[in-house]
Amino acid sequence: MAFDYDITYNDFNPTVLYVSKHKMISEGVYHDHDFTELAYILSGKGKYLVEGKEFEVEPGDLVVCNPGAKHTHIITSSKEPTIEFIAGFTDFHFKNMAPNSIELKDGGCLVHMTAELKQEISMHCYAMIAERESNQIGRYFMFKTHLMQMLLLVMRGISDVEKTDQKGCNFESYNKSYAVNRIINYLNENYEHKISLEQIAHNIYLSPVYISKIFKEETGESPINYLIKIRLEKAKDILLNSENGSIKSIANQVGYDDVYHFSKLFKKYYGVSPLYYKKRALRKEVSNE
Repeated sequence: MAFDYDITYNDFNPTVLYVSKHKMISEGVYHDHDFTELAYILSGKGKYLVEGKEFEVEPGDLVVCNPGAKHTHIITSSKEPTIEFIAGFTDFHFKNMAPNSIELKDGGCLVHMTAELKQEISMHCYAMIAERESNQIGRYFMFKTHLMQMLLLVMRGISDVEKTDQKGCNFESYNKSYAVNRIINYLNENYEHKISLEQIAHNIYLSPVYISKIFKEETGESPINYLIKIRLEKAKDILLNSENGSIKSIANQVGYDDVYHFSKLFKKYYGVSPLYYKKRALRKEVSNE
């Protein structure tokens, strides 16, 4: 079987020079490399200076620094420090691009990912970080495997944009609804367990700050408030359809260990206590018989 090297001129076999996770706590040094470096923003907002131009970055953004391109990061006044994943590599050649370079259609260096791509690329970044920290045998090849997949995802994104004749390299076509739907599905499937914002973020490979922001933009409320509503609706169903069972048991079934806290939330949302709600429902059933 003959293979078609559809995006490269030969076999895709880059050399990985380094991978690391870096917190921007001081101004960087303006410099360049004779290889390609990618910086993927994991959390926080910041700025990059590349070839004399400033670019604002946020979680999910990818900064491409090709050989010879002078660059550095710039510290901003944001309360949350910017955390980036960095990888340096060489020995690759994509079709219609210079050797060892990733050339964006708009001539720039910044790629905005779709929600779907953010999750996939974040997953590869965190996997490489975990490999670096574990120091297990074969970690170089694990770096290489994840980096190759990451690069191919980026190249597919670039190719899709060009096929649909969009301008530049902005991959926001899926918008934020994809990630928000993932969060809602996660909440509906796991409401009976303890859930924190950090857990949600970990499960979809996005930062807690970013998912709070997009969730509120799409739904009008925070993920935790949305979770409370799911739990209380489930509790209402149990109260209406179960003759037996204590309020404590029902609270536990919808993810609350503290029955007092559960009762307080229930009364806040529905105006009556869970016990009164259950008694009222039973009275209605008796009167209808």
